[in-house]
Amino acid sequence: MLSGWFGGFIVLWTIFLITMMIIGGFFMFRKFLKRLPKEDGKSILDWQDQYIRETKHLWNDDQKLLLEELVQPVPELFRDVAREKIAGKIGELALKEKADSIDQDLIIRGYIIATPKRDHKFLIKKLNQKQIDITPYERLLS
Repeated sequence: MLSGWFGGFIVLWTIFLITMMIIGGFFMFRKFLKRLPKEDGKSILDWQDQYIRETKHLWNDDQKLLLEELVQPVPELFRDVAREKIAGKIGELALKEKADSIDQDLIIRGYIIATPKRDHKFLIKKLNQKQIDITPYERLLS
C-alpha cells in the first residue's frame, strides 16, 4: 500500500482529475444540447450563425468596438463564444425589426437579452462611464 505523503498526493490528484473531467463533460454536454436540431431542423447554434451571417453587413467599426468593450470582462477563453452569442441575439433583433444598420440601442438590448443578470452590473457600469442613459433599458434589466 501507498503510505505517507505520496498516498495522499495520489488521492488528491485522482479527485482533481475526476473533478476536471466532470466539469469538462458538463460544458461539452451543454454544447452538444445546443447543437441538437429543434422542431424546425436547426439548432440554437445554427440559428445564431445564420443571424450573424445575415446581419454582418449592418455592422460598422464603432459598433464592433462597442461590442468588444462589452465582452471585455468575460475570461479570454470564453470571450469568442460570448461575443458570438451576443452578436447572434443582436442580429436576431435587427432582422425582426428590419433595421438598416446595427446601432447602439440594438447592441445594448441584445446584450441584455443574451447575457445572464449577473453580467448586467458590468453593463450598467460601462454605460454610466460612457454617459449613456440606461432608463430606456430598465424594463429589460429588471
